[in-house]
This record gives sequence, structure tokens and C-alpha cells, in this order.
Amino acid sequence: MVIAAILVIIQFFHPAKNIEATEQVNSITTKYNVPDTVASILAVACADCHSNNTKYPWYSNIQPVAWWLASHVNDGKKHFNLDEFTKYSLKRQDHKLEELVESQKDHWMPLESYSVIHTDAKLSEKQRKVLIDWANETRKIIQADSLFASSAKK
Repeated sequence: MVIAAILVIIQFFHPAKNIEATEQVNSITTKYNVPDTVASILAVACADCHSNNTKYPWYSNIQPVAWWLASHVNDGKKHFNLDEFTKYSLKRQDHKLEELVESQKDHWMPLESYSVIHTDAKLSEKQRKVLIDWANETRKIIQADSLFASSAKK
């Protein structure tokens, strides 16, 4: 009886949702080329947890699931946010894309708990290679920008 009452009561407490309808002025797409194929993969497999705009499923309105999802989204955004990417230093941008490459080579992203429910987020080897190739090419641009910035300071 007590557990049922607690479950009912917690339904009235919801975390803030991760939805910003405003223009994303710091998005990775504002500074770097993100081909449609890459954008599509990022949207399906990454953006819910690694951007400022999460597409919430119906069950995100049920507690304690909403808290669990909010925790995942907040943690994901803290580590890598596609919509805040250009705010990062060049060194951090490079490092984040290096981590993206590692995550695809080692298959630790997207999380299994996400891709089990979002089956379209299960990436094929071809999709992983597209992300890896794009991230590596973008890293070259970032590294060149970083070299230019450091030599301009001298």
C-alpha cells in the first residue's frame, strides 16, 4: 500500500525536459560540414542524449523513468553536446571527436539501453565507418585551426 502511494505521489514530480526550440547558434553544423548522411545518423543515434533537443517517448512521462531518462540526457550533454560544440575550445572539440571515433570503433555508443528500445539507433558497420571517417576529417580541420591559432599568438 505504501509503495503504491509513493508511486502515485512521484507522478507529480517531473524533471525539466531537454527541448530548446531556439536556433542552435553553437551547433557543430554552424562551423563544420556535416553531410546529410552523417546528420541523419547523428539525429537517429546520438541527438536525443547529445543535443539540446530530445525527442521523448510516451513513457518519459512516467516516474521514475522520467528521472532515469533525465539523468542519461544530462550526463550525455555534459560529455558531448552537438548543439554547444562550437563553444568548446579547439582542443576539446578535437578530443570530443576523438572520443566519437573511439565510441564507434569500440561499439560503446549508442548505449545498449538506448538502442534496445530505439532499434533504428543500432548502427551498422557502414554507418559507424561513415561517422568515423567524418569525425577524422573534421578533426583535421580542427587541428589545422588550432595550429593556426597557436602560431598567430606568437
